[in-house]
Amino acid sequence: MARRKIKLSEELLIRAIQEKTDLGAKALYDMYAGSLLGVISRIVPESSLAEDILQELFLKIWNSFDKYDALKGRLFTWMVNLARNLAIDALRKKDYRQQALHVNLAEYGNELVQASPQFDPTDFKFVRSAVVNLPDKERQVLELIYFKGFKHTEVAEALQMPLGTVKTRCRAAINKLREYYLSDRRIVACSA
Repeated sequence: MARRKIKLSEELLIRAIQEKTDLGAKALYDMYAGSLLGVISRIVPESSLAEDILQELFLKIWNSFDKYDALKGRLFTWMVNLARNLAIDALRKKDYRQQALHVNLAEYGNELVQASPQFDPTDFKFVRSAVVNLPDKERQVLELIYFKGFKHTEVAEALQMPLGTVKTRCRAAINKLREYYLSDRRIVACSA
């Protein structure tokens, strides 16, 4: 048999958390876990990481509740701000960025095609066919910037290289793609 969810008024919940009662912990989770997980998930789409952040959030709320000031705002607003900050901090961590580096372009490309109804899969295949011909160093920089939305500075940090090198490789990759497409257009024009 499932446990019934506990609901308290905000005033009773605040008092229960301040007194560190079991009732306060259960009510806090029952009343706010879903909403706070939703806030976190909008920032961190990976569900297992979002759940870890939620757990960390509840520990932070519980252990630093003395920092909550009812005069500055409602309890939920304070918790949403904490959730948002923890989620953003998780995205900024190097290991999350390093993990993002290892996503295969083909896997990411399928998500891109599915997410954008006006995006023509034929065009995407055409772009991808050219990108895979780039040297590894240039392709990696280009994938991170254009397919994953990293900023140049984030790519430099993630790949541990100077910002100027990132920009140079990106520019070189774009120039090679331009040449590839121009030569491809000439071949199509000659065969027509």
